Amino acid sequence: MIGRLVRRQGQPPAVALGPGDDAAVVVADDGRVVVSTDMLVEGRHFRLDWSTPHDVGRKAIAQNAADIEAMGARPTAFVVGFGAPAETPIAEVDALADGMWEEAERVGAGIAGGDLVGSPQWVVSVTVLGDLAGRAPVLRSGARPGSAVAVTGELGRSAAGYALWCNGISDFDDVRRRHLVPQPPYGQGRVAAEAGAQAMIDVSDGLVGDLRHLADASRVGVDLSTDALAADRQALAAVAQAVDADPWSWVLGGGEDHALVAVFAGAVPPGWRVIGRVLDGPARVLVDGQEWQGYAGWESFGSVR
Repeated sequence: MIGRLVRRQGQPPAVALGPGDDAAVVVADDGRVVVSTDMLVEGRHFRLDWSTPHDVGRKAIAQNAADIEAMGARPTAFVVGFGAPAETPIAEVDALADGMWEEAERVGAGIAGGDLVGSPQWVVSVTVLGDLAGRAPVLRSGARPGSAVAVTGELGRSAAGYALWCNGISDFDDVRRRHLVPQPPYGQGRVAAEAGAQAMIDVSDGLVGDLRHLADASRVGVDLSTDALAADRQALAAVAQAVDADPWSWVLGGGEDHALVAVFAGAVPPGWRVIGRVLDGPARVLVDGQEWQGYAGWESFGSVR
């Protein structure tokens, strides 16, 4: 199976040696490597009665690439561990790999290696490597009072899509798809870094929840503006009506969109929009000056999503 998978794709220049030996060799021109890892578990992070294997492959790569983007770096290579029952059809593994390669190629990266193992259910574990191209990494801890909070990408789509799937509503196909396959704003992490971003984070768990991580690391407060987020709410108003939900819970608390949120002391670069401001500490996230009382984001050991 491994031989079947590794014969089918070429590698970008950053992967000097791909699958076939005991380890891969990845070029690190910068002299530093940005590394992140994440897992997808069937029944918790995806359902195969909703997602195709191709969708799962794209999602696994996209969510890891977004973490590298949030550091101001560019993804260069992925290493994948995959567990599945022994009776899994080969065509499904092929489709999973094809989805991974399709998404990796969107960012100019390769899949440098990995492992296959028997498992009671599907488990996809991805490690991603990234290149800073000589820039300093953009951390969560650099936000300063008086700076602007800005976002690139769309908010609330994945959570809204999840609600549609759970309620068996087949309308709003684009929103349903956004739950299955996120659309990170590839390239915008570098744009933010070059524009002098003080701090940045990937919106994987929810806007309020992830900004709280940034606020804690920077020891500052963040105040979000619902006026600035109104376009996201309006884009989901019809979906919210269909499932009898509050769209603000998706915009402010919904995760897995993998938008990027960054803090800028100066001008916000093209492709970004200001949604709030940084306050003096203590660390907290406010919405229109008030504590947000709604759903604040995904918890890894909470209830199944």
